[in-house]
Amino acid sequence: MTSTDPIDRLRQALNSALRGKKQVIEFVLACLLARGHLLLEDLPGLGKTTLAKALATAVGGTFARVQCTPDLLPGDITGFSVFNQKTREFEFLRGPVFADVLLADEINRTTPRTQSALLEAMAERQVTVDNVRHQLANTFFVIATQNPVEHHGTYPLPEAQLDRFAMKLSVGYPQRDDEIRLLGAAIGHLPGDGQYPVVLQTGELGELQQRVALIAVEPNVRGYLVDLAHATRTHPKVTLGLSPRGLLIWQRVAQAWAFLAQRDFVTPDDIQAVAQPVLEVRLGLAPEANRSVIRELLESVPVPV
Repeated sequence: MTSTDPIDRLRQALNSALRGKKQVIEFVLACLLARGHLLLEDLPGLGKTTLAKALATAVGGTFARVQCTPDLLPGDITGFSVFNQKTREFEFLRGPVFADVLLADEINRTTPRTQSALLEAMAERQVTVDNVRHQLANTFFVIATQNPVEHHGTYPLPEAQLDRFAMKLSVGYPQRDDEIRLLGAAIGHLPGDGQYPVVLQTGELGELQQRVALIAVEPNVRGYLVDLAHATRTHPKVTLGLSPRGLLIWQRVAQAWAFLAQRDFVTPDDIQAVAQPVLEVRLGLAPEANRSVIRELLESVPVPV
């Protein structure tokens, strides 16, 4: 029996597309509902593209994929103006950034100039081409990927761009039973012919995001968040403390986490639950140091009662 709750239907659609990764799906949903953007750092072939396609279809939006390479130009992402010989005027040809869900595959393989073309789109949901502003979808969502073990010919993302992502996740390898089911589901189907269900109607995602924005955060919980941010700025191992923008993102993701739990208020547990993916993308730490440092930060700040 199909659920009438749109969040449950989204969960079912994404869990069907990416098997055995329920925790990852919850974080993806929280990122989407918080109007953030997602950085997936993982090895090739673990389902990142599948997840992005299923998400775009589920929310009733359009999907575009950009394979980032060193010769990719900013206009290849944003679009560019061409001269129409018939009308004798310049016409703007929209780039893939005008999709509802944009997958920027191996984003660290393209040059900083092209990486920066996404900054305005991610932060303002608009692009400026030839001094003309073009508005993107209000629910525009970027999923960027990068390979954590292949660094030859890459351009590390600058901190200014990393701070535009709400969180960083790793999909990881599936469990044995999930891979067996994956193989069974592939029998009789050609690669790439997966069909994903449409779950939300036009405008429904925006309504859900607005409901998330209204989730209550009491003053003592806001104070807890500020104290945690201060702890990141004074921790001896942290090279880049949490910015006010990062603090706002952390609060919004915690609101989304509470919403997914069907609560209309944020608790300290919500803040702690999303700390790892939110902080990992913006503290300037080596991957192996992230988990222990974030645990130290959470243990160093008293939890409000």
